[in-house]
Amino acid sequence: MSVIQLKGVRRESLGKGGARKARAAGNIPSVLYGHKEVPVALAVVGREFKAALRQHKGGNAIVNLSLDGNEITALVRDAQLDPITHDILHLDFQHISLTETIEVSVPVHLVGLAIGVKDGGGILEHIVREVMIRCLPTAIPQSLDIDVVRLNIGESVHVSDIKVEGFTLITEPETTIATVVPPTVEEVAVVAGVAEPEVVAPKGKKDEVVVDKDKKDKK
Repeated sequence: MSVIQLKGVRRESLGKGGARKARAAGNIPSVLYGHKEVPVALAVVGREFKAALRQHKGGNAIVNLSLDGNEITALVRDAQLDPITHDILHLDFQHISLTETIEVSVPVHLVGLAIGVKDGGGILEHIVREVMIRCLPTAIPQSLDIDVVRLNIGESVHVSDIKVEGFTLITEPETTIATVVPPTVEEVAVVAGVAEPEVVAPKGKKDEVVVDKDKKDKK
């Protein structure tokens, strides 16, 4: 388990104005909550956090946060990003204990080439990409691998197929992770012949009855 070392300072100016001021100074506005404590508004140096994050593999980054002379173990719970620049706009830190279990979301990776794709031309659909687990912070896996090699067309793998080691699955066991569906066949309309033109009766003569002249004369 890698731990990010980070320094934080309390934010005296709150609200949107305070957040903009923090960003203008190169900091990331943040909040620290958890352990039944009053949430604390703080800021961390942007370049320091980004540099540390590059060294961290996977999600669920654990931080040793230095704040007011204290060392606080925290989990990065959420990172709000700018939709255009992808700069980090805000961070949520959850105060945790390394000896208490927590619930986290972990990505699921599919391993192997499904036989239904390889031999049957099917399409592998990855339906659920993350699952919730409960474990100690020191036991959080970077990702969970699930083998899909045996999948034929129409078959699926579920959460219950995940190998559990050192954690408890919270996501429902019957939840489908991935499935192989038949190949898509594009339907092409085939023209068998030219349709006969529709005959439209003249107006006013829709119900006209044609009488055989010879039969009429014989009466």
